[in-house]
Amino acid sequence: MNTRIDLELQNGIATLTLHNPAKLNAVNAAMWRGLSAAMEKIAVDDSVRCVILRGAGEEAFAAGGDIEEFVRVRSTVDDALHYHEDLVATALNAIRDCAVPTVAAIRGACIGGGLEIAGCCDIRIAGESARFGAPINRLGFSMYPGEMAGLLALVGPAVVLEILLEGRILTAREALQKGLLSRVVDDEKVADEAAACATRIRAGAPLVARWHKQWVRRLMRGEPLSAEERRQAFDFLATEDYREGLAAFMEKRTPQFTGR
Repeated sequence: MNTRIDLELQNGIATLTLHNPAKLNAVNAAMWRGLSAAMEKIAVDDSVRCVILRGAGEEAFAAGGDIEEFVRVRSTVDDALHYHEDLVATALNAIRDCAVPTVAAIRGACIGGGLEIAGCCDIRIAGESARFGAPINRLGFSMYPGEMAGLLALVGPAVVLEILLEGRILTAREALQKGLLSRVVDDEKVADEAAACATRIRAGAPLVARWHKQWVRRLMRGEPLSAEERRQAFDFLATEDYREGLAAFMEKRTPQFTGR
């Protein structure tokens, strides 16, 4: 089967491509494993400053999981737990926990598992004709709670229940209005806008990007910062990038950040 996860690294930007074009990039078990493996490589590569996730071709980001293989990989409760806890959750958590910023470039169908993957990204850019949803109520199975939690944190219970109870497919503009997306552009501009977004991220201090992601996640816990954490918020004062950023501002030049 010609299914895989492609990883390309160029100028500090990693691009992950979900590749299963015969099934609108539906994600099978091997692809979930491949996605986890690719994210593991990115996690130990200090040269990476941003990750773009996309689907192969122009028809789909990912049209859900590969339903045809479910009879083999989810036929029992134990099989289903392994599939969702060990394969899907590992991949989704690797995206969600990625230290560097992640950008989903979405064209076409972004359904079910594809919506879950995009929802784990920091920024989601979609084309006008992209469509979103999880019509699994028509297939007789429910979304696994561990995967539902990611969408719940992103858009809240009202939108999640609307998506799951109706099984309706949303347009890109509806998805934007409901908070599923960061922005919508013309279809043919999705790749360019995602690349421009990644380039803007890459131009910033990489340690700062990591800290911003870290602090957003920490603050979402809703607990007051400890005295130690408040001091840690100023760790940037000891970095070369901080000194370079200030010097570049004073000298009216473009800063050259090194991540140190």
